[in-house]
This record gives sequence, C-alpha cells and structure tokens, in this order.
Amino acid sequence: MELAHSLLLNEEAYNQLGEFQKAEFIFEWLRFLEKLLPVTSRADVREKQKKLAEQLISLLNSSPGPPTRRLIAKNLAILYSIGDTLSVYQTVDKCNELIRSKDDSPSYLPTKLAAVVCLGYLYKKLGRILGNSFTDTVGNVLKAMKNAESQGRYEIMLSLQNILNGLGAAATPCHRDIYKAARSCLTDRSMAVRCAAAKCLLELQKEAVFMWSTDLDSVATLCFKSFDGSNYDVRLAVSKLLGTVLARAVTCKQATASARQNVRKISLDEAMELLGTGFLRGSSGFLRASGDILKGISSVSRDIRVGVTQAYVVFVSTLGGQWLERNFSALLSHILDLVSQSHPKAIQTQMDAICCRRCISFILRATVGGLLGEKAQIAAAKEICQAIWRLKKVVDVVMSDGNLETRIGTTDVTASQHVLVCALHELGSLIHGLGTTAAPLLQDSSTGVLDAVISVILHPSISVRLAAAWCLRCIAVALPSYASPLLDRCIERLSALKSSPDAVTGYSFAVAALLGAVKHCPLGIPHGKGKVIMTVAEDLLCSASQNSRISIQRTQAGWLLVASLMTLGPAVVQHYLPRMLLLWKCIFPLSPKDLETERSRGDSFTWQVTLEGRAGALCAIKTFVSYCGGLLTDEVIQRLLPPLPCAVDLLTRLPSIHKMYGNALKTPSMTYRHRLYELLALLPPKTYEGKFCAILKELVADFTATDNQTAASTFLLPPLCHQDDLLLLGPFLQETDHRFIEEQLLLGSSIAGGSLEYDPYSIYEKAAEGDSVPKPLPPALSVISAAVRLFGVIFSHVAESQRLQVLEKLLASIKQTKGARQQTVQLNIVSAFSSFLKHLASCKGSLGPEEVRRPALTLVMGALESNNPLLRCAAAESLARLAQVVADSAFTAGLAQVSFDKLKSARDVVTRTGHSLALGSLYRYLGGIGSTQHLNACVGILYTLSQDSTSPDVQTWALHSLSLIIDSAGPLYHVHVEPTLSLVVMLLLTVPPAYAEVHQSLGRCLNALITMLGPELQGSNTAVSALRSSCLLGCAVMQDNPDCLVQAQAISCLQQLHMFAPRHVNLSSLVSCLCVNLCSSYLLLRRAVLACLRQLVQREAAEVSEHAVAFVKDCREDFTPDINIREVGLEGALLSLLDKELDQRLCQDIRETLSHMLTSVAVEKLSFWLKLCNDVLAASADFTSVASVDTTQEEEGTKEDDDVLTSETDERSHPFTNPKWSTRVFAAECVCKIISHCENAGRAHFDITLAQERKQRDSRDDFLVLHLADLIRMAFMAATDHSDQLRLSGLQTLLVVVRRFASVPEPEFPGHVILEQYQANVGAALRPAFAPETPPDVTAKACQVCSAWIASGVVSDLNDLRRVHQLLISSLTKVQAGKEAQSQLYNESASTMEILAVLKAWAEVYIVAVEREKNQGDAHKQTLTITNSTDESYRDLTSSADGLLDLVQADLGTLSKLWLAALQDFALLTLPSEYASQLPVEGGAFYTAETIENARPHYHNSWALILYATALWLTSTGFFVIDPDEGVTNLSRPVTPTTMCQDSSSRAAVKSPEDVNTDIFHLILGISVEFLCSPRSDSAMENITACLHALQTFLDVPWPRSKIGGDQELGVELLNVLHRLILTRESPDIQLATLEVVRQILFAAQEHVREKRRSAEVDDGAAEKETLPEFGEGKDTGGLVPGKSLVFATLELCVCILVRQLPQLNPKVTGSPAVKAGKPQLLSESGSRLVAAALVILSDIPSVCSPEGSVSVLPTILYLIIGVLRETAVKLPDGQLPLTVAASLQALKGILSSPMARAEKSRTAWTEFLRSALVTVLDCGDPVDGAQQELDEVSLLTGITVFILSTSPEVTTIECLQKRCIEKFKIALDSKDPVVQLKCYQLLLSIFQYPNRAVSYPYIHSLAPSIVGKLQETEKTKPENSAELQVIQEGIKVVAALIAIAEEEHRAYLVACLLPLLISFLLDENSLGSATNSARNLHEFALQNVMQIGPQYSSVFKKVMASSPTMKARLESAVKGNQESIKVKTTPKHAKNPGKSSSIQLKTNFF
Repeated sequence: MELAHSLLLNEEAYNQLGEFQKAEFIFEWLRFLEKLLPVTSRADVREKQKKLAEQLISLLNSSPGPPTRRLIAKNLAILYSIGDTLSVYQTVDKCNELIRSKDDSPSYLPTKLAAVVCLGYLYKKLGRILGNSFTDTVGNVLKAMKNAESQGRYEIMLSLQNILNGLGAAATPCHRDIYKAARSCLTDRSMAVRCAAAKCLLELQKEAVFMWSTDLDSVATLCFKSFDGSNYDVRLAVSKLLGTVLARAVTCKQATASARQNVRKISLDEAMELLGTGFLRGSSGFLRASGDILKGISSVSRDIRVGVTQAYVVFVSTLGGQWLERNFSALLSHILDLVSQSHPKAIQTQMDAICCRRCISFILRATVGGLLGEKAQIAAAKEICQAIWRLKKVVDVVMSDGNLETRIGTTDVTASQHVLVCALHELGSLIHGLGTTAAPLLQDSSTGVLDAVISVILHPSISVRLAAAWCLRCIAVALPSYASPLLDRCIERLSALKSSPDAVTGYSFAVAALLGAVKHCPLGIPHGKGKVIMTVAEDLLCSASQNSRISIQRTQAGWLLVASLMTLGPAVVQHYLPRMLLLWKCIFPLSPKDLETERSRGDSFTWQVTLEGRAGALCAIKTFVSYCGGLLTDEVIQRLLPPLPCAVDLLTRLPSIHKMYGNALKTPSMTYRHRLYELLALLPPKTYEGKFCAILKELVADFTATDNQTAASTFLLPPLCHQDDLLLLGPFLQETDHRFIEEQLLLGSSIAGGSLEYDPYSIYEKAAEGDSVPKPLPPALSVISAAVRLFGVIFSHVAESQRLQVLEKLLASIKQTKGARQQTVQLNIVSAFSSFLKHLASCKGSLGPEEVRRPALTLVMGALESNNPLLRCAAAESLARLAQVVADSAFTAGLAQVSFDKLKSARDVVTRTGHSLALGSLYRYLGGIGSTQHLNACVGILYTLSQDSTSPDVQTWALHSLSLIIDSAGPLYHVHVEPTLSLVVMLLLTVPPAYAEVHQSLGRCLNALITMLGPELQGSNTAVSALRSSCLLGCAVMQDNPDCLVQAQAISCLQQLHMFAPRHVNLSSLVSCLCVNLCSSYLLLRRAVLACLRQLVQREAAEVSEHAVAFVKDCREDFTPDINIREVGLEGALLSLLDKELDQRLCQDIRETLSHMLTSVAVEKLSFWLKLCNDVLAASADFTSVASVDTTQEEEGTKEDDDVLTSETDERSHPFTNPKWSTRVFAAECVCKIISHCENAGRAHFDITLAQERKQRDSRDDFLVLHLADLIRMAFMAATDHSDQLRLSGLQTLLVVVRRFASVPEPEFPGHVILEQYQANVGAALRPAFAPETPPDVTAKACQVCSAWIASGVVSDLNDLRRVHQLLISSLTKVQAGKEAQSQLYNESASTMEILAVLKAWAEVYIVAVEREKNQGDAHKQTLTITNSTDESYRDLTSSADGLLDLVQADLGTLSKLWLAALQDFALLTLPSEYASQLPVEGGAFYTAETIENARPHYHNSWALILYATALWLTSTGFFVIDPDEGVTNLSRPVTPTTMCQDSSSRAAVKSPEDVNTDIFHLILGISVEFLCSPRSDSAMENITACLHALQTFLDVPWPRSKIGGDQELGVELLNVLHRLILTRESPDIQLATLEVVRQILFAAQEHVREKRRSAEVDDGAAEKETLPEFGEGKDTGGLVPGKSLVFATLELCVCILVRQLPQLNPKVTGSPAVKAGKPQLLSESGSRLVAAALVILSDIPSVCSPEGSVSVLPTILYLIIGVLRETAVKLPDGQLPLTVAASLQALKGILSSPMARAEKSRTAWTEFLRSALVTVLDCGDPVDGAQQELDEVSLLTGITVFILSTSPEVTTIECLQKRCIEKFKIALDSKDPVVQLKCYQLLLSIFQYPNRAVSYPYIHSLAPSIVGKLQETEKTKPENSAELQVIQEGIKVVAALIAIAEEEHRAYLVACLLPLLISFLLDENSLGSATNSARNLHEFALQNVMQIGPQYSSVFKKVMASSPTMKARLESAVKGNQESIKVKTTPKHAKNPGKSSSIQLKTNFF
C-alpha cells in the first residue's frame, strides 16, 4: 500500500496486482491524492496535471465502484480548481459523451454512473467557471434519467444536487426542468432515490423561489405522496424538505418580494394549514378526499401522518426557539385543533385517535421540550394551561345541561377529550422537565395550573381523567413539596364525591398516580397518608355493593388504591399487610362448590363487577410481590396461596360464563386473564404445581383462539430475539429520535400503539425508559404477552412426558389453520416456545428425551422459513437455545447439517436468510460448534451467500451471521482472517450505497475482525500491516457512505482500532469526523461519536481538544455545526450538547467524556474550565442579584469583570443560552471536581503568595487561588437558584471552597485569611436555605456549610460571626418546637434528617470552640514571652475563641439534652432486630416508629460528632450537673419519650443523679463499643476518630474512670474492641487515638487498685502489714486468664502495635526467642509515636498487678521494651536518641523503679528477671559471629546506666554482671567518637554520684584511673573543636565529682592529679589574645574549676603549689590576665554596676 502514496498513479506496481488488489490499490491512491493535492504547490500540480487527468479519466472507464467513483470525481474537481482550468471542458465533454453512450449492458453501468458523479463534483467545486456549459450538461443528464434504473436515478439526483450547489443562482434556467425530474423521483419505488430527490429539491429551494411561492401547494402534496409507503430515511429527508420550504415561505423578506412580483409571502396560518391538510387528509388532494369522506373511509396512512409530524418539527426547529416563543400560542391552537372535533375523521376510531394524539405529543415535546429555555417553557406551560381552561368551560356548559340522557349523547364532550389528553401530557412533561424551577409557575394564582388539572379530573372521558392524573404525578415528581397536599386534596374530594362515578374513578386515578410518584421523591410523604388511603380503599370496596350505579367504579377504585399503596415499599406496607390479606381472602369463594353456585346465580352486571374486583385484587397482589419482596416470608406466602386454586378454577370457567352472559364480559374476562397470568409468572412455580395442567390448557387455548386476529410480532418477538440480530430488521427496531411516533408503524395497521386507557393500573408504574407516559398495550395483546411469559415459566417446570403432548397439540393447531390465522397462531406458539427455552436455559434444565426433541425441532424449523423476518430471527435464536439445552454435540452437528443442506439447495430468499442466521446463532451459543471443518463449511457457505448480488437481503443476513461466527470462534478464526477481510473490503467497494443494510452488516463483520485481531494489529511485519491497512481502508469507505448507521459503524471500527493500535489511527482526521457528526440527526450516530470520544479522551484529552479546535479553524468545507466549537472548544460544545440532548444514555456518555477531559486537562486549562462552568451557571442566573452581593467587597481588579459579566448578556449572545437546571448542576459538580484535582496538583493552588510569584515568573501558569472570587460567585449563584438540586450542588461547592481555602492567609493583611472578604457572600448564599418553605435536604446541607464556616475560623469578629450563627439558632428553635411544629409535606424521616443535621452542626461548632479554648490555654502559657508586637492579634484570637464558646454556651443547656436524646435514639436504632419488641412503641425523640428504616441512615451520618460533643460537655461539667428532678428523663420537648429504655412515667421520679449519670455513662460507652466492634468498611474515618476522641475526653474525668476501673469485665471488653480496631484500621491517627484510650483505661485500673490498697490500709491500720489482702491482677497465684484479664488484653494490644511496626520482635518470625539481631532501623514519625505510646502503656502494667501477677507479666514486658531498644537504636548525629529509644529507656526506668521489685512476695523473682534483662541488654552490644553490631553505643550505655541507677543493688552488684558493665564503659571511654565519650562521662558521673556505695564503688575503682589517664593525655593534644572541648570539660567534671565523693585519705591524691591538669590548660595574658576559641573556653573553664577547688581543699592546694613553682607562676599570670580582660569588659559599665569586679576579686584572692 505504501506504493500507492504518490502524486501520479504508480502504474508499474498497479499492473502487477490481481483484479481485487487493483481496486484496493486505486482506492488507497485516490484517498492519498485527495489529501495530497490541496497541500501541493500549484507549479508541481500544473506540471503533472495532464498526466494526472488522463490517469483519472481512464479510471472512469474501468468500471469503478461507488466509493471509488466518488473519489475520482473529488480529485478531478480539486485538480482543476488548483491547476489549469482550461482543460476542464474536455473532461466535461468526455463525461457527457460517456453518459450519452447507447451501451446498456450491466458491465458498462459503473462507467456511466462514474461520469454522472464526476459532473456533479466538477460543478460543485468549479461552479460558475463552467457556467455556460451547464444547460447542455443538465439536459443530457435529465435525458439519461428517462431510461435509467434506480442506481442511475439515485446518482443523477445527487449529482444534480451538487450542480445546483456549485452554480447557485446561475442555474435558474434549468430550475424548472430539474424540479420536474425530481418530482417524479420523489415518489420513486426505490427509497434511496426518494431520499436523493429530497436532497436535490432541498438544494433547489435555496434559489428556486417558485418552490416556496407559486408551487408551494404542489410541493406539499408531492411530499405527502412521497411519505406514502416510505421508510424512516425517506421520512427524515422529505420532512426536512417540507419543513424547510414552509419555513422559507413564512420568513421570506418583503424586499425580495417586491422585486419579483410573482412571489407571495404566505402567513403562518396558511403554512400550518397546509401541513394540517396532509396530517388530516393525506396525499389524496382536496377534491378526491371529499368523496372518501362521503363514503366514510379513512384514507390517511400512518406513514403520511408520521412524516407530516416530523415536518412540523422541522418547520418549527428551522424557524428557531425565539420564533417559537413569539408564536407559541398560534402553533399550540393549530396543533391541538388537529385532534379536535372539527376534524372527526382523524379520530373516528380509538386507534386513529391514539396515533394522532401521539403525533401531537411528539410535535409539542420536540419543539417545546427541545428548543425553549426554562423561562420560555414556563410561559408555554401557562399557554397550555389556558387552553385547558377554555376546553373545561366548553365541557362545563354541556355538562350543566339538565337531564342525563341528552348530556351523555353530546359530541362536544368526547370531542374535547383528545385535545385535553395532549395538553395534559405536554403540561406534565414540561413541569417534569423543569423540576423545582417550575415552582413560580405553580405559585402563580392567575394561571391556576393545579386548579386546571384537578378540574378536568371529573371529565366524562376516562382518557382525560387518566391524563390529568398523570399530569399530577409529574407535578409531584418535579416538586416533591406538592405531593402531600395534592394527595390530601384528592383523597378529600374522593371521600366527598363518593356517589359520582366519574369522581370516584377520576380521583382514584389521581391518588394512585401520586402514590406512584412517591418513589421518585427522596423526601417521601408523611407515613400517616398510607393509613388514610387504606381506610378509603376499604370503605370503597365495602360500599361497592350498596349502589349498583357505581359498583364497578368503586370496586375498581378500591383495588387501584390498594395496588398503588403497595408501591410505597415494605416499610409502609408491613403495617397494612393483615388488612390487605384479609381483603384478598374475601374476594374469592373458598371452595369449588361456592364457585359453582356463584356461576349459576349472577347476571351479566354482577359478573362484570365480580371480575373487575378479582382482577383488581390479583393486580394488587402482583404489585405487592414485585415491590415488597422483603415481606414475602414463608408465612405470608402461605397466606397468599389459598385463593389461588379458586382463581385458576375461575379462569377455566370463563369461556362458559362468557357464553352465558354475552359480549359485555369480553373485556373484563380478558383483564382477569391478564392479571392472573402476570401474578402467576411472579410467584414461585412450586406454589401452584397442582394447577399446571389447567393453566397450560388455558394458555394453549389463548395462543390458538379463533377470535384472536391480531398478529403483533413487533411487540412479542423483540424481547425473545438477540439484541444484535434485531439490527437486521433495519432502522425500525433501532432507537431513533423519532421512536415515539415511529413505533406505531411497527405494530401494523390493525393495532394502535399503547395508551393509558387500556390499563388504568399502569398509572402508578414507572414509564419505560425513553417514554414520558406509560403505554400499556390493548388487552388482547397484553393477554398474549403475559401468556407467553407464563408459558415459559410453567413449561420449564412440568414433567417431560407432559411436554410432548402439549407440543404435539400446538403443532396440530398450526397445521389446522390457514392464511393469516395460521401466521398469528404460529407467531404466538413460537413466542411461547422461545420464552420456554430462554427460561430452561437460565435454570439449567433439560429438554427431555428424544421424542420431545422432534416436535420442538419441527416447530422451530417451520418458523425458520416463515415470511416474517422477525419470526425468522426468533426461530434462529430458539434453534440455538434448543441446541444449548439439549447439549449433545451430535444433535448440534445434525442441526448445522440441516442448514448446510438447505442453503446448498434452496434458492428462495426466505430459506437462505433464515438458515444462514441459524448457523451464526448456533455458533454464538455453542462457541465453535466443536470441530474446525464445521467452521470451514460455515464460512465457505456464508462467503458464497454474501456475494449474491441479486438479493441484498441474503447478503445482509449472511454477512451478519459471518460477524457472529467471527465473534464466537475467536482464535480458531485466524486462518480465515485474510480472505474474510478481502471479501469485506471488496464488497464495501462494490455494493451500491443504496443497499445500506448490506453495508451495515459489512461494518459489523469488520468490527468483529478488528476485535478478534486485537493487540496483534500493533505488529510491524508485512502480513499484519497489510491487514491493518485493509481495516483502515474499510473504515474510510464506510466513513464516506451516505448512510448514517454505516458511518456509526465506521466510527466504532476506528474506535476499536485506536484501542488496539493507537499509533496507526490518524487522530486528527478521526476527531474531525467526530466533530462533524456531533450534532447528527441520527441518534445512533451521535451515540457512536460519543462512545468513541469517551474512549479517546481517557488517553489523550488534550490532543483531542486541540485537534477539534484546529479542525474548526481550518474548515474550508461548509461545516457549520449547531455548536460553536470555535468559541467554546470541544468541551463547551459537549456541554451545550448535553443541554439540548434528550436521550439519557447519550447524556450519561457526555458527562463521562467531560469528566475524563476535566481529570486530564482541568489543571492545565484552569481559566478555560472555570469560565465554561461560570458561563453555564451565569447564563440563567439573575444578574442583578449576583452583582449586588458580589461587587460590594471584591478587590478592584475583578470589579470590571463583573460589569462586563452583567452587561454582556445584552450585547453579545451568550455561548450558553438558558441552560437546563440539570446542566447547571453538572457544571457545579465540575467546579468541585476541579478543586479536588487542583488539590492533588500542588500547593501553589492554595497559596496566594506562591501563586502570584509563579504567575509573575510565567504568565501562562494559572492557579486556583487566583480565581477564588469566581468560585465564590459560582457557588453563590448555584446556592440561590430556584432549582433545589442546583441549590444542593451550590452549597456543596461552597462547603468545598470553605474547607479548602479556610487556612489560606491574606498576604496584604497579616493575621487575616483570604476568605474573610467574602463573608457577605457566604451569609447571603446561606440565608435562603433557612427560609421556612425550604426543603429539609437543602436546610440540612446548609447547616453543614454553616458549621464548616464557623469552625473554619475565617471570621474572627464576633459580630460578623453572629450572622451565620443566627441562622443556626433559628434552626435550633425549629428543632425545639417539637414534632407538632414539623411540616406535613414530607415523610417524618425528612425532619429527622434536618434535626440531626442541625444538632450535628452545633456539635461541630462546639467541638471547635472547646478545642480552640484548649489551644488558647496552651498558647497562654507561652504568651508571657511573646513581644508586644503580636499582642493585638493575640487578643483578637482569644476574644474570638472565648467568644465562640460563649456563643454556644448560651444554648448548651438545650443542646445537651437534645444531643443526649439523639444519642439515645441512635442506641435504640442500633439494637439487633431480635430486640425490636423492646423499642418504644411511639418511636424516639426524633424518629417515629413507622419510619424507623428511613431514619437509620440519618443517625448513622451524624451520631459521631454528637457523641464527641456530648462527651466534651459532660467533661466540662465534671459529670455532676444534671438536676435530679429534671434528669435526662424529661427533656425540654414534651414529645420525647426518653428514659433509658424504661417507661418514663413510673421511673422518672426516683432517679438519683448517680443513676442518671450511670445511664449516660452506659449510653455513651455502649454506642462507642457497638460501633467500634465492627465499624462497617465504608464508615468514615472521621466517625472512628470522633468516637475515640469522645472516649478519651470521657475518661479524662475521674467519675467515669472509677466506673471503668471498678468493672474489670467492662475494661477488658473495651480493650478487646480497641484491639480489633487496631487490627482493621491502618491509619496512624486512629491507632494513636486508640492507644490514648488504652492508656486511660489502664490509668483507671491503677487508680482503682491504689484506692483499694489505700482503703484496706486505712481499715487495717493497726494490723500487721502481712495480713493485707493482695489487690491487683494475678491475686496470689499470678495467673492471668485470657478474656477476663485486663493486663492480658492490654499486653495483646501493645504487642500488636509493636510487632506491626517491628516484625523482628515476634519470636515466630525470627525463629527463636534469642533473636538474632538484624540491623537496627529508624521508624517513620508516626511509627515512632505509636511505639512510644505503646511503651508508656507497657511500663504502667505492673502497677495494676498483684506481686505474683507482676511476676507473670514482667518477662514479656522486659522482652518487648529491650526489643524496641535493640531494634531501633540507630546512631543519630549529635548523640541524640531516637524517639523510640528515649521512650524505651523511660519505660525501662518506670519498670525498674516499680514498687513490685521491692515487694516481699515478688522481690526474688523480679531480681532474677531484671538480671536476665540486664544480660540481654549487654548482649545487644556484643559482636555477633565476630562482626561488630551497628547499635548506638550511647543508647546501650544509657540502658545499662538506667539498670544500675534504678534497680535495687542486689540486681546489678553480682560480680559477673558488674564486670561486663564496666567493660562496656571502658570500651566507650576508648571510643574515637567524641559524642560517645561525652555521653559516657555524663553517665559515669551519675553512677559515681549514686548514694549506695556498693553500687558506685566498683565503677569508681575500675574506671577512675583510666579517666584520669585519658585527661592527662589531653595535656599534650589540645582540643581542636567544640566536641573535644566538651569531652574534656565533662571529664574534668567527673574527676571533680570524684574528689567530692572520695574519702579523706584519697582526696589529696585526686586533687594532686587534677590540679596540674587544670593548670596546664590555663593561658597567660600574652597567649590569651591569640588563642583559638576552644583554647580560650577551656582556659576559662579550667580557671573557674581551680577557683572552686582551691578554697575547698586549701591545704592540698597549697602543698601542690609549693611543690611546683612553674605551676604557681602559670596560675598567677592566668589570674592576672583574666582580671585584665575583666577590667576591659567592665569599665564602660563601671558606674552602673560596681559590684561585679569586686566580687571576682574576692574570689580569686584566697592565698
């Protein structure tokens, strides 16, 4: 393929290729040429132009395929437009000559077509340059059309379109001729030609004025004719033509009209009248229609009606949204008039009426829903409302007309019904879409929306009543606050008007619809409503028999209410279950005998009532089973079963009852059947096993019934076919934007679409996806559909023998019928059988013996050759499932063989399509039928079929089947890849574009091949690159295909290729293709575009975005998308598409794509993204309100932006006009995401100083903190919007902003933060959320923001803080008001949510206030040293902290009670279900018993902070505050039934404060333990931390500690829970907090033991000490019982922490208790803190034990402490000790000095253990295996010293130990490291000074000489640096101390040693000046020491001085020098301080 990439065709390479490769090669060359020519220089092109033109023209003669001929034409056009244009005339003549040729053979056809295409592109590109030749050309082409076949007509039409496009107005002379030709083509029998003609006429109307003036009527009639018998594509193209022409006619300018006198401008009414004619009368013209009307025939086919409907939409869309706003009332009255009584023919049958209503609804939805912004939609809703009022008046006039007889007969009433239904549906949809933004509409009393809707509930027509009910449901879903009042209103009317049949049905529909809406309202309705409704329902059912006039209505209404009540779910229904089951039991007779007597008794009317009632009951039970699965216990099922057998018996008797009482029972009995079938299909089949035979008989009778004429394959079969196979059946089963109206064409002319009146019970069900209103099918169809489902369930459970009989019976019944009847029966039976196989496969059942297989196979094979393509699809699927169920390879092979044989022999399309699909399906279910020869045979046959160009259908099915085989065969298919790919590309290049379905199947094959090759496509060898270029070539051909679905296939193939081989897909061309199709009118193409985009942006978001913008800028083509990518980028384009798009799946894809883009590039393109979000949010905001708050306090810089923002709306059109609230919510969510991405991107985003610095350095850098004003503004706009969802998003954004920016300082005002300037905005954003009418979820969110704002510390001034604080106070007052004051609009759990949010917010504020005060206390201690400069800011701080606490303090009394009440509720709610009986009957303080389930999540959300706040409050009061007569028992709210689980009345009086406190203690402890026992994996870390902090705070107070200390079991349990928490949570913060609690528990136990010992000593003061009982764990035996022992539990926990940080401590890990020491390691900071905390706890353990107990635990404790010492003793610079080492030494000291070491009972054991411990420490430092360890000597020496100093002497004075210790010190003294020496001296000093001589003397004796020796050595080597200096100084200190300790006789000797040394360090006055720092310091130190020693030991001193005169001289000169220097220093200050020098003289002058 590389050889094809040249300017001229490489003929040498070309001639070497085979026939097929030539075509590929040519196509590749032409593709390359198309890209190359525009970028080649003109000179180069002209040089080779002649040759190139020859090559291209010669290709015309080589029979090029459709894609190739298009490329030849494009290239020729480009060539002449760039190069020399003169020779173009020869080319034009050449083409005309080819077209004139008389050769009509099929082989010459491609050449002719190529010439036609060529002319089109030449004229399109060169236009008027060819001006004078065009008349001949057009004449020639039109002449050729006269005897052209369909392909020729198709290409000629498209070519004429191009010619017109190129020539523009110059083509006027030919307009009429072209118009004539196109007219005939517009009604061509080929659909592709019709589409092409429509495109040609669309081009023509741009210049041909007559089309939209004089000939307008005929154009319209022509279009109507074209719609007749059309397909979807034709309807799209022709409706676009008709709509556009009419729009032109309405808008043409007057100026042009005067210039050309013959142009008439038609009015809007005339244009709509034209469309209306088509809608009502179809294509029959005006005169003929009148004859039909006289005969009473309806002549309008549905496809005309659907086509005209689409034309209406095009007409309005072309005129645009603003036009629609202005002319909406005219449009509305015209459209509604179409279904009014003035055109009775359109609505003469129910079917016609339903179809017309659907069309009207579609027009309104597509225009009002798609083109108008929210404000305009509200105006439109008002218009519709007025229309409803007008119609209502008409009805009222008629209804008030005296007697009943005349009234019922009047036509006016029924006449208005369809108009009303359409108006109500649109009103409902509008309000539903507007959501809470519709609130102003409903509050507007002048419009009276609610009154209007409720007033028509009494309309005599059932359709209108249902539509009104549905409209109310939409209102309730959109505005949840209306649900409850509307229910009340309807129930009240229902009860009041019980005697009017219309009122009973109308209001019961309304109530049912409103109940159906509740599941869409998260806030629900008050629980009590259920009770009211149940009572009304029972009342209706009981009173039904009293008045025969309304029996049926009351029965129906009663059961409808019961059924709709079931949708409220188990929580509500469980309360009414017994009443419902009772009604259910009573509705059926108890025994068959009663049924028999009943049958003989009634008459037609009573049977109608009975059947209506029983059908209703069955429906209620069905709804119960599907909505309340949780209540279906075995017991309930047992109670449901008894009436079932009777219900089935009645079913079997229906035919005879029907016979007896005539036709009136037809519909009721059908409904009854339908309901029973539906219920049985839901129940477990085992429950009605006994009735299988009876039910099967009925089902078979239904399938084969003689009166059942309607064959509705399109609703029965699609669910039973495989989704992928439905693609074969063309666009009509695919999803399109017009699905709502196109659906009617599927069902065939005899069936209407679904509609609400067919099944009123569907009013409370959810509408299917994509529908706004439920559309139940007519009863006859829904019975069959339910029967098919039930047959599948039952037949897979019956005995195999029975299956045979039933199947044979079914086969016989197919044979017995003929013609259309036979088709219907076959369809029903095959559907049922498919349903059975589906069930059987899903429950892994088996079909049965050989005999059953035969009839099954006959049945399926018969259907496989049916004329109905859908039935063939279903049969192929069933055949494969049959093979799957039989699961026998021989059987499967047999099936495949049958298909092979049929395909070889059969010639008819039906057999070949059916069996080819059968092969594919078999493969799909049994992946690779087993052997490869089957695969080869399949592929061979399908290859042949797919090349059968005589039948596109066969090609389509065969290729589809091939794609299934490729998918299923996987790697086995490798051998066939190349030939298949060649076949696919060849067909793509040759199949005419008119056969779009073949191209679609080819696309699926290509996709399957790419998927199968997968990552192999990245390979670089020749074979792979050949495959890859074939794939790319195939994609390119499909991209150029005119059919949108083929383009969608191309995009998804490229998407696959990009996934597997991204380097080989040209991203820029792919992105430009995506941009072009982003707004396609085809839904599936838009979906493909977005699926592809979503994948691309996950990898390369930035590149995709750049390519899109670049493409739009370079775009030379006439590409004008609906969306302005140039201005707002691809991201903005997607956002505005999201706003316009109605398809939910597509919207989801757009959101995901944008989220991926945001993740990848938001931080780099920060300003761009924030501007986008700002534009979306601001586009709808009320600017005046925003600006007024915003600009008051912003910096100067942004003020101008603000003005720009406010004014720009008028001048320049906003990039986003009136976005929907859902889009704005998405924008607000994006802002939050942007903030969180910036958080991960670096500190500069949240540090304004840093951000400004970096921005100055590089202006392209952008940081979030610089956009803070925008963030606040966006959050403000969203938080104050009309839409509740948007308010929630806005508050969330505000919360995120406050939390992230609270601590960012304001550099210009030190001590302040940047957010401080936005106080007013935050306050203004929060205030509306506390208004009384605000929904609770918004208020709850606002509380969260309030507490975050107060807690953030942004505002220091109390007055400013009060504004927000006031909001919280107002909500607290609301909470205190109690349950009576709660609004009755929502469920009680909503007020629970609000109350808990308020309490949680207060808790957070209180916690912060207390913490701040505590920090202040700590800071206060340090402030004494702070200088004055910061005093002011400090004062501010204190005032704010104290102030905050003062603010809260005022309400603490109330709050504390409410908090305790909430905690108590929470405690009750966490009880396991078996304690349910003990819960208070009326609920808790803040929840009601009925809404317990809904309340739980709200408590889970807020309990932790409330718990912490309560603990803080209790701590602050020291626990003893609660007034005994007030207690917790009666809270301020009269409604709180709270004592701790006891009955309040009896116990409240006698509770002592102690009891109350104990209750609170157990409450808090219980909640904490319950939660910490098993915190759910999803519970937030904050909850765990808050709970632990609460426990810590709680145990800070003595009283709770005494409770825990005194109850050992409690302590142990708490420790076990904490242990488990440590095991399951890794977070260091949580573990530290846990250890803190453990320490406090241990402290409590210590206090308890101490207290008991003290009191025992006091009691037995006189007795002997020995007789004292032992307190503490371990008693006399020393045994600790795991599970019971506090000490054991504590140890477990500490070991867990230590081993997790230092696994080496675990003997199991290291192999033996005597651990081989590894290299010591330094732990992380958090690890070190954890270990240190654990060691503190360890050292406290012995104090809780008895002496014997302490002996048991001591080895473990010592092992762990020394282990930590050994494992973490790392050398640090400057001789510091690591935190863990310091902690272990501290702990060691604590243990060694424990009183237990000296207690008589434990002393000996302790001594032994401590000696062993010392040995272990000593061993640590010993070399292991001859290698010296890397331990820190300092740590070891310190450890040894701790032993020596802290234990009793008997431990360390054993000779062997002492020796080793001394040895260690000796080694240290000899160390080269001055730090070690220094520490060693310091430690020895403390040992030498130890008072017990037995301990200190051996060390002095052994080490003093070497110390003195070392010091004497230093005489010669003077210290070089400060470290050495310190060592000498410490040495001197040691010797000085020794002198002090020594006995008199040795002292002189020591002094004599020390003095010479000291004097040797002295300097004389000369050398003092020049000495180094060290020497000078040493001199001063020595001098000072000499001065001290001299006077102390004067006799020795004098003796030494006398013996050495040199020394004496040296000392004197040093003293003199020193005095000189002191004099110098002190002279200036002499006057001030005379005492200083004299004091020194005194000291030195002691000789």
